[in-house]
Amino acid sequence: MSCPRLEVDLRKVRHNTRIIVERLAVPGIRVTAVTKAVCGHPAIARAMLDGGAVGLAEARLSNVKRLRQAGMACPITLIRTPMLSQVDDVVQYCEASYNTERAVIAALAVAARQQNTVHGIILMVELGDQREGIRPHDLGDMAQHVVDMPGVALKGIGANFACLSGLAPTAAKMQALTVLANDIDRQCGPFLETVSGGNSANLPWALEQPAIGRINDLRLGEAILLGVDPVTGDQIDGLFSDAFTLVAEVIEVDVKSMQPVVSPADRSSMAGFQNAPDISGTTRLILAVGQQDSDMTGLSMLVGTTLIGATSDHLVISMPDPALCVGSEMRFKMGYAALMRATAAPDIQIHLSNDRPAQYAPGADEPGTYLASV
Repeated sequence: MSCPRLEVDLRKVRHNTRIIVERLAVPGIRVTAVTKAVCGHPAIARAMLDGGAVGLAEARLSNVKRLRQAGMACPITLIRTPMLSQVDDVVQYCEASYNTERAVIAALAVAARQQNTVHGIILMVELGDQREGIRPHDLGDMAQHVVDMPGVALKGIGANFACLSGLAPTAAKMQALTVLANDIDRQCGPFLETVSGGNSANLPWALEQPAIGRINDLRLGEAILLGVDPVTGDQIDGLFSDAFTLVAEVIEVDVKSMQPVVSPADRSSMAGFQNAPDISGTTRLILAVGQQDSDMTGLSMLVGTTLIGATSDHLVISMPDPALCVGSEMRFKMGYAALMRATAAPDIQIHLSNDRPAQYAPGADEPGTYLASV
């Protein structure tokens, strides 16, 4: 197989989804699977649905279209505030969308009436992440505005945590969201089908709290795909953290000084650059993968391996064992940013293993290999 490539074990994606779905079913929370990190890859999305996710969530309309073109008929929600320039397509391809702006909701309503349909609106509330969201004291008026507008229907409210500010969700924040949901129901009627507490960062709260209030949905991507807590980076018990593996090929093996010689005349032009540590005598490897392909700092290095640096097309590492030669392959586990960039990189091929046909029954994770055509 050619390199660089991304190897995806769909059995592990299904397993991670199923375990999380089963654990969250105890407190009564359903899972909406977020596919943005894999650019809406249909086979990966299908594995998440096979694992028990009730629907999909996407941030980019191009990914939603990719899913629909592959025959995905499940509910898909757009979780990034729609662009005014795309409202017609949002209504056509998504059952619902997360919103914060009256002008956008009004445009969605017009598009929905023109398409003879009703588009679902979930209002995003600002509870501390400082990214998108309606201020809590403005939420009631916005909700009533949506209820009174033909072409759209108020389906729920949601919040976001640990993305921009890094603020982790707390029991107090979740209780505040429950209070807001109750207030909206009293003001507008029992309209809220969805109270979405947040993303993968909410898992510790959801699995440890004896009472979850009105929260009945989480939007999960990183926990399913990588099996880790995005706040701490720790592996979640019972989940696979290696469903995705980046494979790169060695194109040079040599022993070189790690301390480049820089003349005094060059020092001003080198401002901002740091010399690599002096690890002379170890084997230096260059791999045919670089920052254009993924986030090199988000790759897990083998024990004893040192990351020297990366450019757009090269990854340079050192290791004491010179066993690898030109043409050898190295395998890396990936962080979330590395995964996102790799799936979007045009030169990285995606190789799927342990796929299942459409009639796959959730829970049947016996070994097998089927390659999906997508």
